[in-house]
Amino acid sequence: MNSMEYKGYVGSVEYSEDDGLLYGKVQGIRSLLSYEGNSVAELKEDFHEVVDAYLDDCKEEGIQPEIPYDGKIEIQITPELHKKIADAASSKQMSLDSYIEDIIEEVVHVAG
Repeated sequence: MNSMEYKGYVGSVEYSEDDGLLYGKVQGIRSLLSYEGNSVAELKEDFHEVVDAYLDDCKEEGIQPEIPYDGKIEIQITPELHKKIADAASSKQMSLDSYIEDIIEEVVHVAG
């Protein structure tokens, strides 16, 4: 998928053959922020305007804007489970983060 970035927000870039226009939406947040344009320049401009309007609206309403996923997840597990996972990662000569990422990817792949 093609994408573009502005102020830390990533937007998709897609083409509608039926309408003859480019369109997309901001990725990695729950809010639906979409934009469109007849050219790459128009699409980029509308993307920037949508992000700026979203940030302005959040500021006016006194709410925190959603931030895109940054790849960090904080969880609480028992010390015993933490040790077991660390030992398993070590036995595979992997960092704890890489080992957990592999496990999550496998689970998501099987579920998806």
